[in-house]
Amino acid sequence: MKSALTKLSIAGFKSIRELNDFELHPLNVIVGANGAGKSNLLSFFKMLRALMDGTLNRYVRDNGGAADLLFNGSKVTRKMTFETHLGDRGFRFSLVATPSNGCAIEDEAFYGNDAHNGQSGWRMLGNNEDGKSNMVAELKRNTLHASNYHPLFEAIASWQVYHFHDTGPTAAMRKYEIVQDNQYLRTDAANIAPFLLNLKDRHASSYKTIVGTVRLAMPFFDDFILQPRISGAKEEVNLSWQQKGSDTPMQPYHLSDGSMRFICLATALLQPAPPATIVIDEPELGLHPYAITLLGALIRSAATRTQVVISTQSVPLLNEFSIEDLVMVKREQSASVLKRLDVRQFEHWLEDYSVGELWQKNILGGRPSPHNRFEHD
Repeated sequence: MKSALTKLSIAGFKSIRELNDFELHPLNVIVGANGAGKSNLLSFFKMLRALMDGTLNRYVRDNGGAADLLFNGSKVTRKMTFETHLGDRGFRFSLVATPSNGCAIEDEAFYGNDAHNGQSGWRMLGNNEDGKSNMVAELKRNTLHASNYHPLFEAIASWQVYHFHDTGPTAAMRKYEIVQDNQYLRTDAANIAPFLLNLKDRHASSYKTIVGTVRLAMPFFDDFILQPRISGAKEEVNLSWQQKGSDTPMQPYHLSDGSMRFICLATALLQPAPPATIVIDEPELGLHPYAITLLGALIRSAATRTQVVISTQSVPLLNEFSIEDLVMVKREQSASVLKRLDVRQFEHWLEDYSVGELWQKNILGGRPSPHNRFEHD
């Protein structure tokens, strides 16, 4: 298992003015009202993954430029700072806006045990005006310290922020994809068919578990067909499938949006070699209540094998978790504030209400409406 993110500090990033030494668990359920800043926290994972991939300024451009990433804009905030800890290793850096509205890196540093002198501490890596990580550059050059960086880089570079909201008729997950695109499940599941085909051929047990789980949510479903076809010089496959009691092959367009989304979620959460951290924004969208119950079980199970971060406002999905799993996000003076809850404050409420009901009644806090507000005894 790759190292999970254990502690996080952020300052000046989007709606997060300051977050200091926030601890992350194997399972983290981000809860808050619309506009509280849940998505901005999830954006951090995309941003750091982009830095490892060498595409930071593409991420910056796609998110409106550096001025839109700085808390309340460049007139209020000069730079964004980040510090992450993954077990006994750490990585920190600052981002400042460039004249072209991109980002330059300042104060990049790595924390860990130096194999050459046996001492732990921060090693400064310097600045980089083009938004490229010096740590990644040293890894590519295989410098003296590269072996120290590798476990941290591998973990962050594996992070996946899954977004399965687009399941419409033209969604990539419903189309043919080349069979070679099968090493990892893409963020939008565009390659779900070749990925499942690879699991079927090389990880039969995991494939059977995925199929069995899909059958629980979709009783009419029997199995995927996954038969490649030749298209020009390419071999490609789509998500065709078999219906119980029928020998007629069904196509992806025969699957409802909710069914397609559940297949993607089950595949992401049951994959045999998951990323170090899996991030999913509102995974419950479009799912039947029973499928949401299954989803909760899948998330809890996945968190025993890797780190899972999800955001949700779903009462049925929150019912699948405990108070200790929750991270509450709310706005205070235009800034997002994150906190964990003390289960002892809610023990008497939990005797009569589920976690989702406590959220719905605003006993946990974090909801914008003042009515139905219960105060603690």
